Amino acid sequence: MALTYGDYLKLEGLLELQVPQSEGPEHDEMLFIVIHQVYELWFKLVLHELEHLQRALEAGQGALAMAGFKRILTTFKTLVGQVDILETMTPVSFLSFRHRLDTASGFQSVQFRRLELRLGARQGSMLRHYPEAAPELEQMLQGNSLYDSFLLYLAHKGYPIPEAALGRDRTQPPREDAEVQEVLVGIYHQDPATREVCERMVDLDEGLQEWRYRHVKMVERTIGTRIGTGGSAGAEYLKTTLFQPLFPDLWAIRPRL
Repeated sequence: MALTYGDYLKLEGLLELQVPQSEGPEHDEMLFIVIHQVYELWFKLVLHELEHLQRALEAGQGALAMAGFKRILTTFKTLVGQVDILETMTPVSFLSFRHRLDTASGFQSVQFRRLELRLGARQGSMLRHYPEAAPELEQMLQGNSLYDSFLLYLAHKGYPIPEAALGRDRTQPPREDAEVQEVLVGIYHQDPATREVCERMVDLDEGLQEWRYRHVKMVERTIGTRIGTGGSAGAEYLKTTLFQPLFPDLWAIRPRL
């Protein structure tokens, strides 16, 4: 029997996964479910691409890495754009079915935690909220973040990245390093090709911040200062994630360029 479009994409099962919990059901609950399921699919793709990108960087394959950056950055633009669709739902519409979410919350997204760990936004204390995925997340916490792969790429190119930076505690987010910054300033002035890799790192950092900001404003617009779903702090918690750079050295050198 020939493989069909529906069989290849498993559409019959996929299209049965949107199950509203409200009576009626409330019209906008379908939008809410679809958007969040699609977010999870995009997160899956970004994780897939980040793993590929890290391998390329660690192998010194600049052209392959640049292609990976392009795909991830384009996907992040799509993540931001989806907020526009979600904001077509009014606060009244959301509140008509919000109570049906019970203890469910976006805070519980294991894939987004994987994404944060891969990018380097690391807080070991967060892992206790995901007991079912704790072994996997703990392994990711101990492994290279994207920034670690980036430093290995620079070392592969012959730049004198200090051993302290290459051997840093992976369980912590990257900290500013004056020696690394000296190397980066030299790259920006003398090595245009490697500078482009640096700029794509900055683009990615900025892209995540843009998505976080739009997400915060969407939550504020929809529920205001109410407690978030599942008892989370809602917009107040989300605000604490803003303006925290993933790659601080790449931002710290800006006044010197």
